[in-house]
Amino acid sequence: MAIPLMVPLAAALTVVLALAGCTAQDEPVQTAADSAELLAPAPEAPADRDLGNTEALSGAEAAPALPDQDFAGPGTTERMMPPEQQEEYDDSPESSFQDVTTTPLSTFSADVDTASYSNLRRQVNQGVAPEGVRIEELVNYFDYGYTAPDADAEHPFSVAAQVAPAPWNSAHQLAMVGVQATEALPTSEGNNIVFLLDVSGSMDEPNKLPMLAESFELLVEQLDERDRVSIVTYAGDNQVVADSVPGSAHGVLVDHLRSLRAGGSTGGADGLRTAYELAEKNFVEGGNNRVVLATDGDFNVGPSTPQELTELIEAERESGVYVSVLGFGMANLKDNTMEAIADHGNGNYAYIDTLAEARKVLVDEFDSTMFVVAKDLKLQVELNPAAVRSYRLIGYDNRRLADEDFDDDTKDAGDVGAGHSVTAFYELIPVGAPADEDFMTVHVRYKAPGDGGETGRVGATDDGEATASTEAAFAVGPDAFTPTPSADFAFASAVAELGLIATESEYQGAASLDAVRERAWSARGADPYGLRAEFVDLVDAYRALP
Repeated sequence: MAIPLMVPLAAALTVVLALAGCTAQDEPVQTAADSAELLAPAPEAPADRDLGNTEALSGAEAAPALPDQDFAGPGTTERMMPPEQQEEYDDSPESSFQDVTTTPLSTFSADVDTASYSNLRRQVNQGVAPEGVRIEELVNYFDYGYTAPDADAEHPFSVAAQVAPAPWNSAHQLAMVGVQATEALPTSEGNNIVFLLDVSGSMDEPNKLPMLAESFELLVEQLDERDRVSIVTYAGDNQVVADSVPGSAHGVLVDHLRSLRAGGSTGGADGLRTAYELAEKNFVEGGNNRVVLATDGDFNVGPSTPQELTELIEAERESGVYVSVLGFGMANLKDNTMEAIADHGNGNYAYIDTLAEARKVLVDEFDSTMFVVAKDLKLQVELNPAAVRSYRLIGYDNRRLADEDFDDDTKDAGDVGAGHSVTAFYELIPVGAPADEDFMTVHVRYKAPGDGGETGRVGATDDGEATASTEAAFAVGPDAFTPTPSADFAFASAVAELGLIATESEYQGAASLDAVRERAWSARGADPYGLRAEFVDLVDAYRALP
């Protein structure tokens, strides 16, 4: 089996946060798998197989079924529409194949959000066809065991690439590109976190406010005396519940969380302004300054559209305070609003469907959620016409950038936390027989956290000017190709194939749920937390959809 090309890219760090998901059941993140053949038939899993402690895993407990009646909770003033008419998603058109001779560059913003996977899991477990599927978020939900760079490396990343036959089209190839962030924390300073909690009437459901409170209790347990926590709640108006409470005062913070009650309309914009004011007042130089917004995204008072809210967020992010979003609930989930806030607020977006998912995001992935090691991470892949006739990027449909944006340091892009990885797939149509040519060159551009010109903020120069971004590049040579790729490649490609099916992709070719299940099952590897086995069960549930 060919070894994936691995090029260290290196160190530059500091602080911020990358966030997502929060309301589930109970368990952690993941592993690297051993090797497995991509196209070899996989053994059928025995019906009584032992999957370990699956009750505690993030998808092990199905989300509650949708009720037949309307979902209005106490204090909700507006009439609630049927669930299928309430959830809102922003589905961008998928990429088509591009001719390498005329369009050799593919440019996109990094994405470490995982909300789409847990939301798909929730929908499938409820017996409904999934909406709002973003393939890159399905793939990036899992860990692929990329080797992280050393703390003293030149760049805070390593890059791995592997090319193999495309499972759903034997005439094509599939290139997997992985960027792995350093696990070294960029600071020893404390966290200055503002919990911004939606307590409006739409949150008065068991899988919303109660789940929210339990999820944030998990986060509180990770904090200590170096940290400061403020709490702002919002409904028709907003209220400062706590101001700069020591993170070690667990009992005080938990009491606040357990006293939350839902009711009223949803004035989230005013809550955001108040949260930013608190975060700026308590700003920790060199620390992690973050607003963590927990909501179903159903804003209905004041600025409420994704465009209005992102304008507010973009104005505030220059302060050095960033925002991350945890989505809760169903029936009126505004996925488009929450993704827009996170993307424009230098944060991450996670959807919490079980307490296990909350534990995964806020406990097991605490460092990657809370400490950003690179800001505005962009990738630009340059395809080689001597090896590739045409190509298409799978997913990242609302993350695509103009080629000129790659060198534009004013163009916002994704932030990556300590230990995070970013995986992207390219489907390739090769040029005739294999040639001794590079497939592509991968360019990565990023800033140290805090770069942006905020006076006195980490990453800015003494006169307040932003420091420039840094670029690194590496070639994906002919030795990256193998007919028997690694288990990580096999499993990730199975997740991507499910995404092609779920989005009814024009380019799904011979994709099938049977092929997805067989390949995923054979590529589970060690799987200590059962997340890969859970994916196989999710495929079975998907097959049972009407």
